[in-house]
Amino acid sequence: MAEKAITKSEDITDVVCPITFVKAKVAIEGLSPGELLELRINEGEAMQNVPRSLKEEGHRVTSAKDNEDGTYTVVVEKDGLRGKE
Repeated sequence: MAEKAITKSEDITDVVCPITFVKAKVAIEGLSPGELLELRINEGEAMQNVPRSLKEEGHRVTSAKDNEDGTYTVVVEKDGLRGKE
C-alpha cells in the first residue's frame, strides 16, 4: 500500500507554547479529512503538548521523528469526523 503524501508542512519552531498548538490547530483546520500535516516543532514543552493536544482533538499522529537538532518532525492525519467543523 502506498504511503500518503504530505498535504501541508508548517514550521512552528519560532513560537512557544501555547501558541505552538494554536498554529498547529489553524494549519490542520485548513485540511480535508484524511490529509496529512507535517509539523516541525521544538523539543520539550511543544513536543510534549502539541501531539497530545492534536490527539485530544481527534486527529491521529502517524509519526514523530527526532531531527537531532532540538526539533522534531511530527506528521498528523486530520480526523475525517472533524473535517467539516
